[in-house]
Amino acid sequence: MADVHNWQLNRQMKYQYEESRPDKQVSAVFDINKCIACQTCTMACKTTWTSGKGQEYMFWNSVETKPWGSYPMGWDVRILDKLGPQNWDKTTDLATYSGKTIFEKAPPGERVEGWRPDDMDWAYPNRGEDETNEAIDDTKYHLTIPHAIWNFYFARICMHCTYPACLAACPRKAIYKRKEDGIVLIDQERCRGYRECVRACPYKRAMYNHVTRTSEKCIFCYPAVEEGQWPRCMRNCIGKIRIVGYVNKPEDSVPDNPIDFLVHEKKIALPILPQLGLEPNIYYIPPIHSDLKFSRQMFGPGADDAVQTYKDITNGNEPELRAVLLLCVSTDKILGRFELQGNEAVGFDVSDTEVVRVPLKEPVIVRDFYDPVHDVYRHNIT
Repeated sequence: MADVHNWQLNRQMKYQYEESRPDKQVSAVFDINKCIACQTCTMACKTTWTSGKGQEYMFWNSVETKPWGSYPMGWDVRILDKLGPQNWDKTTDLATYSGKTIFEKAPPGERVEGWRPDDMDWAYPNRGEDETNEAIDDTKYHLTIPHAIWNFYFARICMHCTYPACLAACPRKAIYKRKEDGIVLIDQERCRGYRECVRACPYKRAMYNHVTRTSEKCIFCYPAVEEGQWPRCMRNCIGKIRIVGYVNKPEDSVPDNPIDFLVHEKKIALPILPQLGLEPNIYYIPPIHSDLKFSRQMFGPGADDAVQTYKDITNGNEPELRAVLLLCVSTDKILGRFELQGNEAVGFDVSDTEVVRVPLKEPVIVRDFYDPVHDVYRHNIT
């Protein structure tokens, strides 16, 4: 095992291979507060990539309802149970993970602590949909809504981790991370279907095809990425919760890079279950209405500050943050830079060409009740 640096844990950790970061790391931020669980992303991916034989229950993109929903069943609670109680050291401004990762807690003879779902665990992609975290008590009904009764929608794809557990566990070395963009792929010719990747990935984004007898996973639509475009699930998002770009390490953060701005500058976008140690590269803005203890477990110790920063937007503060979030799904081009120009958010692609311009506030136009040009009466609309 090699010693590598995981900036999300703020410390060195053990990993199967030496640290080898890509030239650029493709990344995305999902704003959970805007997800409506329409499943458009799920079906966009499904119809594009997983409509073949052996892929019937395979969803590279899925949307589950937290706290009870999960696909496959129990993917998060099972690995957290195996990991056991772990702690963050917050004696400094930057929290340091003092517990063990799934690599450091691996049992003898294994590279990663993990578990393999049964076939039926994959059969319920909408389990727990719209279920809240406790039953409604009519004796305190008016006091609890919406504070004690909450749920949120949680869209997930492969995290394209810096330290992928699937890659570490594969005995065939069939899984690799592309040097040019950090996308994690499976070589179908080398794969023999041992399903070690399925067992090892804590997010359960590596999946087994029982027809081809090989493992498959989200490929971040790399043919589109090579053309500077967003993946299918991202560009089809109706709720406009997603933004795509490239993320740098904290010390190399570029303030006008949209992903760096959200992740490093404002620290509003957080990784999912960072304590596992994979340094995932898909980030989430935590929901502002859920229980903070649950959010801390899912997104780490920065959840409290991220929620407060998000709330500051509605107070008229954080105009740049508002600008970046308005660029979500306002273009299908991968963004390399943004600007706030007056009352407009402007996005530039990786070649620094302007590709989108969005007003911070949509203009309201009041139309006259009577239109003399067309000699008609109408209701006022905006």
